[in-house]
Amino acid sequence: MSEKLCLVTGATGYIGGRLVPELLAAGHRVRVLARHPEKLRDHPWAGAVEVVPGDVAVEADVRRALAGVDVAYYLIHSLAAGPRFEATDRAIARCFATAARQARVGRIVYLGGLLPEHEELSPHLRSRAEVGLILLASGVPTAVLQAAVILGSGSASFEMLRHLTERLPVMVTPKWIDSRIQPIAVRDVLRYLVGAADLPPDVNRSFDIGGPDVLTYAQMMDRYAEVAGLPRRRILKTPVLSPSLSSHWVGVVTPVPRSIARPLVESLRNTVVCREHDIAAYVPDPPEGLIGFDRAVELALTRVRELRVPTAWTTASLPGAPSDPLPTDPTWAGGDLYVDEREREVDASPAALWRVIEGIGGERGWYSFPLAWRARGVLDRVSGGPGLRRGRRDPDDLHVGEALDFWRVEEVEEGVLLRLRAEMRLPGLAWLELEVKRSSRGRTVFRQKATFHPHGLAGRAYWWSVFPFHGIVFGEMQRNVARAAEALERRHPDPEHATADDLRAVSNPRR
Repeated sequence: MSEKLCLVTGATGYIGGRLVPELLAAGHRVRVLARHPEKLRDHPWAGAVEVVPGDVAVEADVRRALAGVDVAYYLIHSLAAGPRFEATDRAIARCFATAARQARVGRIVYLGGLLPEHEELSPHLRSRAEVGLILLASGVPTAVLQAAVILGSGSASFEMLRHLTERLPVMVTPKWIDSRIQPIAVRDVLRYLVGAADLPPDVNRSFDIGGPDVLTYAQMMDRYAEVAGLPRRRILKTPVLSPSLSSHWVGVVTPVPRSIARPLVESLRNTVVCREHDIAAYVPDPPEGLIGFDRAVELALTRVRELRVPTAWTTASLPGAPSDPLPTDPTWAGGDLYVDEREREVDASPAALWRVIEGIGGERGWYSFPLAWRARGVLDRVSGGPGLRRGRRDPDDLHVGEALDFWRVEEVEEGVLLRLRAEMRLPGLAWLELEVKRSSRGRTVFRQKATFHPHGLAGRAYWWSVFPFHGIVFGEMQRNVARAAEALERRHPDPEHATADDLRAVSNPRR
């Protein structure tokens, strides 16, 4: 294996974020193309790669990123990009194919979907198949790796399976519960992706990749329950649930919102089983064999329980979610900004206050009126938003770009500032800032600021309708965060090294 310069697109996503360190470990140099490079800064490998700012949909950016590249990994999927996703996928793939040919890239590697035989494809499988054909026709040697359900901590498919099985001992299910599927462990997917960098230059084709087990979705839920130590699940089948109704149901029961659940459910209608295992001639199976379903679930659950989930599906923004940065100029020319700002002195060190702030959300909640927060989360999910069920990747550590309930972490200044951008359904854009400051007297100050940029009359009406409740919800939130910091200071002499148990003990019991 010789050192190659590998370009990874989609490095902020679930597979891309895990592929980068694998390529580095294999001795390759890595370059990433990222529309938001700041989302990469907290990855442990960030300092070991070259980052090219740019958008995969912009031809000039793609050409710049591909200059001198030996292997280009195309990990772009518009899983939830709205009704025109097929046209978007097609245009981006053609742009990438043309730029790769002009840059004389040695190989393209694309992770697509496993395709059924003699069945009508779901729209997303159809689009993935089309992207694969575009790249294969690019004039650049291309390997299209086609996988079905990927089993790994943090993947959308695994989280959907996990929450359906754990939360519903009795399930009313549609007919796709009997579709045959050949899932694959994420570790084997990564091994194939890394190995594809060394394929001979005359290899230009697709490869089916899958694990050793072929199961129905019902069998997958039964096997998951067994591995997780749960009682056997009862499954009641009904022909009534369409993919649209099923995706609503999945969106209610699991953290996966409807916009992502629908393409996953639509794909489950198809039989997705490998027709060949030709990849083994180039990337041999390990001596112990491919990872089976039970072992893949066991590995994923271990990572979830030990809080070692390096990437998750939640790092991808939802379609329609705001992405504009917070306007910092109070007289911002882009429109009105409504602000609710309050400060409070805290009888605790800045370190104690920061530990509480960085641990907010998820299981610890938002330190005020839990019923109101839950009701807002339910309302958001009903309207197509993420709600509160995304939780957080780690209870004590936050990275820029990851999800936090129905917020997105926009900025983290360690020990000083946490800025969250709302991804709930709103008639405008909203941010929440939690900041640790020092007063002129040397006292710790907790600054809390909610900012809202309304969209039209509906946005203005929304702000003034909820404004009377700000003093109640945000006021109690600030008081309880301050009290938790003070309790943590009393409980632990060195708050920076307080344990999860310490933080759990001081968390607001009304969370």
